[in-house]
Amino acid sequence: MKTSNLPFHERVDTAFQDDFLQESLKKAQEKFRTGKANTYKPLGDPERWRKRAEEIRKHTIDNLDYYLDILANNIEKRGGKVFFAKTAAEASQYVTDLARSKAVKTVVKSKSMISEEIHLNQALEKLGADVIETDLGEYIIQLAGETPSHIIVPAIHKNRKQIAELLSKVAGKELPDDPPGLYQFARKVLREKFLQADLGISGCNFAVAETGSLLLVTNEGNGRFTTTFPKAHVIMMGMERIVPRWKDLDTLITLLPRAATGQKITTYLTAISGPRSENDIDGPEELHFVIVDNGRLNAVGSKYQEILHCIRCGACLNICPVYRHIGGHAYGSVYSGPIGAVLSPVISGFDDWSELPYASSLCGACTDACPVRIPLHEMLVDLRHDQIEQKLSPVTERMAFKMFGKMTATPKYYTTGLKAGKTMLNLFSSREGIEGGVGKLKNWTNERTFPSPAPQSFRSWWKSRKKNNDVKEV
Repeated sequence: MKTSNLPFHERVDTAFQDDFLQESLKKAQEKFRTGKANTYKPLGDPERWRKRAEEIRKHTIDNLDYYLDILANNIEKRGGKVFFAKTAAEASQYVTDLARSKAVKTVVKSKSMISEEIHLNQALEKLGADVIETDLGEYIIQLAGETPSHIIVPAIHKNRKQIAELLSKVAGKELPDDPPGLYQFARKVLREKFLQADLGISGCNFAVAETGSLLLVTNEGNGRFTTTFPKAHVIMMGMERIVPRWKDLDTLITLLPRAATGQKITTYLTAISGPRSENDIDGPEELHFVIVDNGRLNAVGSKYQEILHCIRCGACLNICPVYRHIGGHAYGSVYSGPIGAVLSPVISGFDDWSELPYASSLCGACTDACPVRIPLHEMLVDLRHDQIEQKLSPVTERMAFKMFGKMTATPKYYTTGLKAGKTMLNLFSSREGIEGGVGKLKNWTNERTFPSPAPQSFRSWWKSRKKNNDVKEV
């Protein structure tokens, strides 16, 4: 799942220096938040919808094995093939073995986060297959050799000049940075790829257990080309992306586009129930459904189980003040923002993701924005606690807090510490507040203004009032 070998602080510094990224994220968040607010209004009582969605997701994950069994049986009854992959390697191996057996030369893909998670493109390319992302945003970042910067707007960090340069390399000539013209060129290229494709791979927004159906939510129509033109179609699904019934799907699909992009409904809702039958005029001859664990079962039965309720709308990214400043690539994971800061450590451990639980202000805006009411900020606190319990936090940090605990437990040391702290802060104070500093303090004051220490502390003021009998005991 890791997308960068650079240290976290270097990824963050790179994002801070990207002026276009900073402005783009600001505009996108404002647009998405406004759109979400406007489309939630017609629902009447959005909280009632959110609670219902939360109940559906909770019931599903509480009974995940039961509904996965029903889903698999119904897929197979309709002629599909089901493979349960415990690990990323198993999922990738299944797809590459299929591609090898069919001598696949061209693969077209409709946006799939799970395939990004398991690095499927690289595995297929090693076979010599030409793998093409057909979602326009995904196609752009594929040409750039990058990963998504946002769950629903993967190329949010690219301007039209950069996009024109990327597409010009494909065209073999310089293309003007005219959005409609660039779109038409990309459309022409991708249409040709659809006609050549031997294998289509798609993600899965939701799978409906009662009928064994897959639902794709798209705005460009590429999902329908990907799932109908090639002779074989592979569906990649994280094991939690399932609903019991179509009735349950109705609630979730009502909230998903509103929370994601501020749309009442997306342009295309594509339902697929099995491979082509005798009476169908199009569709794949084979349908393969790959259901991936890759650490998700780590969350089941734990205090983090609710992270599996996520419907990948990106609403938490669209409100998060930290994401607004550092963008998606700074997280170093396929999943960015608050959802990624929780999901990555939960399913993959702290080895690569120890910094992510701290990439948050804990303001709680993500929890308020989540359409299925996942308590993201509370989970971030729990992850920090887990790191401390496992002694994964820096030794210097643990020593500092141990010393702080001893000082605050002793009135004499506490009073002495307050006086020493005030003296030190006064060295960096002015009328405007605390400026400059050293170490971590400087990092904070470069971005924020803190008030200078008060001339008199509350404790000394209280002591003087008591001495002068100005305080009455209650």
